[in-house]
Amino acid sequence: MRFARCVAFLGMLGLAATLPRRASLQGARRPGLVRLLATQTSADSALLRRYRVREVLEGEDDLLNKEVVVRGWCRTVRDQKSFAFLEVNDGSSVKGLQAVVDASLPSFGEVSRLSTGAAVSVRGVVVESPGKGQKFEIKATELEVVGECPAEYPLQKKRHTLEYLRTIAHLRPRTNTISAAARVRSTLAGATHEFFQGKGFQYVQTPLITSSDCEGAGEMFRVSTMPEEVAKIPKTEDGKVDYSQDFFGAPTYLTVSGQLSGEAYACALGDIYTFGPTFRAENSQTTRHLAEFWMIEPEMAFAGLPEVMQNAEEYIKFVVRKVQEDCSPDLDFFGSFVDKTLTDRLAKLVEKPFERIAYRDAVVELQKEIAKDPSKWQFPEVEFGTDLQTEHERWLCEKLAGGRATFVYDYPKDIKAFYMRENPDGETVGATDLLVPGVGELVGGSAREERLEVLVDKIQKMGLPEEEYWWYLDLRRFGSVPHAGYGLGFERLVCYTTGIENIRDAVAFPRYAGSAKF
Repeated sequence: MRFARCVAFLGMLGLAATLPRRASLQGARRPGLVRLLATQTSADSALLRRYRVREVLEGEDDLLNKEVVVRGWCRTVRDQKSFAFLEVNDGSSVKGLQAVVDASLPSFGEVSRLSTGAAVSVRGVVVESPGKGQKFEIKATELEVVGECPAEYPLQKKRHTLEYLRTIAHLRPRTNTISAAARVRSTLAGATHEFFQGKGFQYVQTPLITSSDCEGAGEMFRVSTMPEEVAKIPKTEDGKVDYSQDFFGAPTYLTVSGQLSGEAYACALGDIYTFGPTFRAENSQTTRHLAEFWMIEPEMAFAGLPEVMQNAEEYIKFVVRKVQEDCSPDLDFFGSFVDKTLTDRLAKLVEKPFERIAYRDAVVELQKEIAKDPSKWQFPEVEFGTDLQTEHERWLCEKLAGGRATFVYDYPKDIKAFYMRENPDGETVGATDLLVPGVGELVGGSAREERLEVLVDKIQKMGLPEEEYWWYLDLRRFGSVPHAGYGLGFERLVCYTTGIENIRDAVAFPRYAGSAKF
């Protein structure tokens, strides 16, 4: 067995021919191994590196006359009889790479099998492109059709609506809009880890299954292995479902936040962050809500509300700069076809300091503006205690702040979660929402209530089961410290960075009320 593995490994290196005869005999007794070696000992194939389309498009002059292999999917095919033009895209760039296939090539017959969507492997030499908008192209020396694509392929060379693309979510990553969004999302994710790791934060993976309702709103998906047949579900004496006989022995749910678990680790490791999926059973069909979404949730020990706002501002500026640096072709695409204001908006975000305004002052400013013409507002009634709507949030950052990201802080305690620290005025909590143009709320954070007696009182007043939060209260019993954190909806960040309006287009396979396809 070990000898056979050695043969296979050396075959990948093109060295199988140097083995003694015993290797040949071993291979003869194993036809599959012979085929493997025959495939992988081709010196040219083994040594010629595959280049990404973006590498060629953005390559320097030393790439000229270099032989490369490019693999991807055909966007267009133009057969001119004496030669053919292929546009190949491999997902690395919003733009495709042109390959010119001369009719004199032995593999030119492969062109007749090509159509939009077909998978190809093109081997050739990098040459200067005479066409506009592309520095290089490939003069093909070999063409291989890896996978044919029939005429019923739904992504033909035409513009498709985003609504239609959601019905074929398994194929939509091959379109410019969704592939560009995926690359931006990937860059944002990598930059997230880079930012927090660079500041000494520890990455904590908090559980997805929980018995605690972090928000206290009750909009949670239940996790159960109870029988599907209603008659077989075990009941208690008073007729309720007996969850003691369920898998976890108690009611359990998909988490709406990793915050509570994150606090436990922040009170031991200092600064931590979570980055993972969360769930909310909110029957909403708006462009801003998903049932399954990703959250970034830092928690900081020995910190308060000022540290929350400072860290959130630094984080957002860092990841957006990273996208500007690494995804400029994608941002150019979004700026041309999705949001004409995108370039200026992102530039202002990273260059200008974020605004800060107290909730009380924000309400006063809104009241003055609404009074000018209440008919222009869907929700004209605004007073202390109002849970601000998207139209209010957008006016505050887009108009009042002149298009700058804005922190609104010190919200009324009655409209915020139980864990937020109460301010000395007895009416507000040390909470903040970050509002950004085009989206509204992007970040929600607060100082956490570290005083045991105050937290117990709030849990009781909200009618939450105190016994389920025993471990959370222990954090206040044993070495309690001031601490704070925030949550950022990752899909909303993708929307803001790309200009995409519907959050269902900022995630690979959206989950929302009535839809869990793919």
